[in-house]
Amino acid sequence: MSAIHTEAQFEDEVCQALKDHGWLMDGPLPCQQGFAYDQGYDRRTALYPEDAIAWVKETQPEAWEKFAKNHAKNPEGVFIQRLAEELDKDRPTIRKDTPQLWGTLYVLRKGFKDINASFKMAQFAPANRQNPKTWEHYQKNRLRVVRQLHYSLHNQRCIDLVLFLNGLPLATIELKTDTTQNIEDAVRQYLHDRPPVDAASKQAEPLLSFGKRALVHFAVSCDEVRMSTQLAGLATRFLPFNRGTPDGLGGAGAGNAPDDVLGYATGYLWHEVLQRDAWLAVVGKFLSAQISEYKDEKGKKRFKTALLFPRYHQWDAVNRLVAATLDEGVGQTYLVQHSAGSGKSNTIGWLAHRLASLHDAQDAKVFSSVIVITDRRVLDTQLQDTIYQFDHQQGVVERIDENSTQLAQALDKGKLIIITTLQKFPWVLSKVGGLANRRFALILDEAHSSQSGKGAVKLRQVLTTSGKPAAAGAELAESSGYDEAVAAAQEDAELTQEDILNQWMAARQRPANVSYYAFTATPKPKTLELFGRIGADGTPAPFHVYSMRQAIEEQFILDVLRGYTTYDFAFKLEQAGHDKTVKKGKATARLFRYAQLHPTSIAQKVVVIVEHFRAHVLHQLGGQAKAMVVTDSRVAAVRYKKAFDDYIRKQGHADCRALVAYSGEVTDEESNVLKAKEGNLNDLKEHDDGIKEAFETAAYQVLIVASKFQTGFDQPKLCAMYVDKRLDGVLAVQTLSRLNRMAPGKDKTFVLDFRNDAEDILKAFLPFYRTAQLSDVTDRNLVHQLREKLDAAGIYLWEEVLEFSEGFFNKKGKQATIQAPLKKTHERFKAQVKEVQDRFRGDVSSYISAYDFLSQLTDYGDADLERLHAFCRMLLPRLQGKAGGDEALDASVRLAGYKVVNEKEHQLDLEAGKTVLMKPMGGGEGQTWDDPDERLSIIIQKMNEVFSGNLSEADFRGYATTLISKMVADPTLREQAQANDTVDAFANGAYEGKLNLAVVDALESHNAMADQALRHEKVFKSLAGLLVGEVYRQLRQPSQGVVGLSV
Repeated sequence: MSAIHTEAQFEDEVCQALKDHGWLMDGPLPCQQGFAYDQGYDRRTALYPEDAIAWVKETQPEAWEKFAKNHAKNPEGVFIQRLAEELDKDRPTIRKDTPQLWGTLYVLRKGFKDINASFKMAQFAPANRQNPKTWEHYQKNRLRVVRQLHYSLHNQRCIDLVLFLNGLPLATIELKTDTTQNIEDAVRQYLHDRPPVDAASKQAEPLLSFGKRALVHFAVSCDEVRMSTQLAGLATRFLPFNRGTPDGLGGAGAGNAPDDVLGYATGYLWHEVLQRDAWLAVVGKFLSAQISEYKDEKGKKRFKTALLFPRYHQWDAVNRLVAATLDEGVGQTYLVQHSAGSGKSNTIGWLAHRLASLHDAQDAKVFSSVIVITDRRVLDTQLQDTIYQFDHQQGVVERIDENSTQLAQALDKGKLIIITTLQKFPWVLSKVGGLANRRFALILDEAHSSQSGKGAVKLRQVLTTSGKPAAAGAELAESSGYDEAVAAAQEDAELTQEDILNQWMAARQRPANVSYYAFTATPKPKTLELFGRIGADGTPAPFHVYSMRQAIEEQFILDVLRGYTTYDFAFKLEQAGHDKTVKKGKATARLFRYAQLHPTSIAQKVVVIVEHFRAHVLHQLGGQAKAMVVTDSRVAAVRYKKAFDDYIRKQGHADCRALVAYSGEVTDEESNVLKAKEGNLNDLKEHDDGIKEAFETAAYQVLIVASKFQTGFDQPKLCAMYVDKRLDGVLAVQTLSRLNRMAPGKDKTFVLDFRNDAEDILKAFLPFYRTAQLSDVTDRNLVHQLREKLDAAGIYLWEEVLEFSEGFFNKKGKQATIQAPLKKTHERFKAQVKEVQDRFRGDVSSYISAYDFLSQLTDYGDADLERLHAFCRMLLPRLQGKAGGDEALDASVRLAGYKVVNEKEHQLDLEAGKTVLMKPMGGGEGQTWDDPDERLSIIIQKMNEVFSGNLSEADFRGYATTLISKMVADPTLREQAQANDTVDAFANGAYEGKLNLAVVDALESHNAMADQALRHEKVFKSLAGLLVGEVYRQLRQPSQGVVGLSV
């Protein structure tokens, strides 16, 4: 029988491929039984002495000569002994911010000394070829593969393949062919038969000692690759090192797809990753140490060290980005969609280091500086730690946490990597000029549409400024910087209005001297259009993707929607004061919020939360599990903390203490707090990062938050989340993703949601489960269409816009010159009927957003658009009117009853959901909404009648959207809407009959609400009255998708 299907044949083919890539190998191919392929290996030192000695003799003859004189009797034997001693030396980390390398990685990066001889044990690829000797040494690196290597002094076990660099072991590989065994057998072999300490003698196996010899261990089959950097018997954790299996829907699952070219689905490992230059780059530019801090049982700080080996998607993303940069040059955009749990921080660190030292084919430095923009404080520490290990020098990374002068100095000093926030990146840099002659790599961490508007324009102005330096001290506060842009733009008194306008328009365009590398797990439509690349279908797509689906299937993160429970609530309001006339819509919202924030309602939810946590969560992770409570306001957070502490005190629960986190100060008479900061409410005054540190300890189990720690907060021990806040779109994904981090023993999560509809949450996740996609791109003529609408409204005169511009775009202009034209327009606006006011206000807002966004994608070359944009920005605050209108109703109503009801467990299946295409930016339109005056008593009555105490705001919104979509799709109703000029006339037609059919159709998905609407005429009539205006409006307009009803 042919041996083609055997492991030996598999091993032969891998070895032949490595030899073809320039690897050394002793012994015949194909495999010859009985031949000692490992005869050059020294089991005692776990080294390949021949290569180590040949490397130093060939590349460092002078050092070898000194060494040989010092050890004349047996220089080669002493050298191997000294090399082993250096590899075995303990090099503990003393400070977390200066991680210490050890073992193989230390010796390869730093070499070692012996008396007066200094040796380097490897030469990694230099950034350029300006030093021929360095390049020559790089070419002389000796890469070797040894098959069937007997590694132990205590037994005759052998490892299929071991990879060496200049005599030092780098990796072990256990091969299994899927025609006889599979990947699990390879992993099992490591777990059971490759202990780092021999069980019988209790002595360490040098080759398998963590970090001191082999740095990574691969389990490889024909179909899959897994890897681990630390063998620990049954406790060893192997991670996938797979490319992913495309699903045909824009995403990828776990594993590897068939490969018609290489034959093996895992052929990329030995053909790509282990290709000579690629493998040396992995060792020299990726492998690094990671230090985590913990406290031992005595409370003393200890450090835990791990080796970071890139996962395949990280390695692939960095290499592709670097290659594309060299191929395409500076000035391009790259969008990287990497899921939560993908290791974006490390990917950014590796990329920043590579870009900072990148040289082109002419040996010219590609970038002057790499600027990383992030709001995560931890990222700058990780960057500094990682890059220090490669460059062995402090100060390569500088965080900008003060002002523009600090940033100016960093650029002037040629800092390679600068880390800052978009908000702190100033308008003008004192002492810095001529930046247009420099080139920048801009890495955006968690890139979203916040980086597509005015802040991004500021940044571009700074990086593209040329000519005289800006005036010292010209930096502006965040709130006023954009509005006063021109006044601080340039020191040159000769600049005309036209010059400044041209500078503004140029700053909106994508600069040729800046490359953008945008990282996010959840790209919004604007992010896709700004940073994506146009695909075959004409829509923008990410440059590189590691999807949520693949991350879940590879068990890097958990699917947080698997354990999703929702609650409804019932409440009854009674009038407690004098009746009065109020605005119906605003009063309804205020009453709803009054009920939700009432101490009675929060107290009931606290009972649910505490008892659920103690019954189902607390015992997880060996009693270390934690939970987060997400509230919708700072006042809510304060009341939750008070109610939580009160309940656990009364019940005598000592096992679930809570912290609260919010920004700023809170005053709440109901809670008896006055200007209270978060630290005032926490037991030991914990605040800011101190809350994170305290929450890590066993002292606290629950974290109550209000718009804090909902994004960018990684706490693997989080097992449960209790949601009392409306979550939509990206915010829903980011918030719930706090739960998905893996931890030993963590295999499930809990979500209890008091406010959202489960199907809405599923819909929020679906666009990002695979590759984010757009249905179309934004019409580049949208700004012209909106301007035409604004002009046609006749509320401003063009001469007023020009008059405004004369003052605004004037370096020495005064505010008095812009107020008169703005007031004239505003007076004309106030004279309009409410319907016209609402539409104009909406169109002004749409124009500002559209121009902010589209002017970065398209060079309109139209100064009038820029003038109108500035005019509208200054006008909009006047159009909003004075603050107010929130009815003070707390003293006029009383919560007669509140009850948490209808617990429902959901199995939200992301895999079963369809690929959801996101919509591009639309034209929008100012919508009129008549908020009639009604008596407070009537509003309370209607709320209790319509909602029947069982429907949440989220339920109603979802149900209304479902009904509206069904009716908008009805051709009969569309025809009647077009034929009737008033909503009342439309309502007298087929509307209610069609609504009844829609309610029946939605009976299965919205049973509770449909049942009430069908059983109770009052509920049905109220529902019909609420929906008719929105249905009529949508049917009268061109189809743009369904807009949900707001309540």
